[in-house]
Amino acid sequence: MELLSTPKNIEINNITCDSFRISWAMEKGDLERVTHYFIDLNKKENKNSNKFKHRDVPTKLVAKAVPLPMTVRGHWFLSPRTEYSVAVQTAVKQSDGEYLVSGWSETVEFCTGDYAKEHLAQLQEKAELIAGRMLRFSVFYRNQHKEYFQHVRMHCGNVMKPPPQDSPYGRYRFQIPAQRLFNPNTNLYFADFYCMYTAYHYVVLVLAPKGSSGDLFCRERLPQLDISSNKFLTCCVEEGELVYRHAQDSILEVIYTEPVDLSLGVLGEISGHQLMSLSTANAKKDPSCKTCNISVGR
Repeated sequence: MELLSTPKNIEINNITCDSFRISWAMEKGDLERVTHYFIDLNKKENKNSNKFKHRDVPTKLVAKAVPLPMTVRGHWFLSPRTEYSVAVQTAVKQSDGEYLVSGWSETVEFCTGDYAKEHLAQLQEKAELIAGRMLRFSVFYRNQHKEYFQHVRMHCGNVMKPPPQDSPYGRYRFQIPAQRLFNPNTNLYFADFYCMYTAYHYVVLVLAPKGSSGDLFCRERLPQLDISSNKFLTCCVEEGELVYRHAQDSILEVIYTEPVDLSLGVLGEISGHQLMSLSTANAKKDPSCKTCNISVGR
């Protein structure tokens, strides 16, 4: 059987957070013969990638031949805000079940889009369904290694700067009174909802002082929550005092957009065990979970 030509002139467009459209050129004689497409999709490793995180396994997709361009969609192998490389190969399935294949095309790179506000709103609705009842609290805390806090004191002017250093949670905990970060002069945003092949789920929230650069950034991109009435984290005035509550059935990760001075809180070693199973630093999102995933662009 005559060999197949190598696909060329790959074009990628209509990129969303979990889909893209792809097309390429083939010899005219191949158009009628090709029965399948093979797509080699790889997440591009950043040179500054977190060494603690799992490396992603390359994704090999097989699709029956359809008119081009074709849409590739799937939240189980495409993540938002992520760089990928892709190459394609065409094939003819023969009577014996074997494939006659072309050579691999050149590799091209692209970056998936971010969640739009309406997509985050869908995630928020899913997160609200499992949030559970609200429990009172009085402090925010951050766990890190002792070396991290030493670095903050010696090299960062005693200030924890955003974004945080990416490493597993450690045995040392910094606690700060809730009102230092969360009060009527603060805006609250919903940012993400996910799990990591576990029964419990994580909700990511963002606190930003009103009118700050972080607040303006979030306002354009994230759903804003009413600080006194939402399913995750609240700040209310009761009998003249600020009262704080958090959702019982979700693990909340709170991002604060401004630097935090260690002198505003207390640092000490935790008395219990370091639960590395709860760390999101050495973790991979479960793309198959129906509770915390949405599919975009259908």
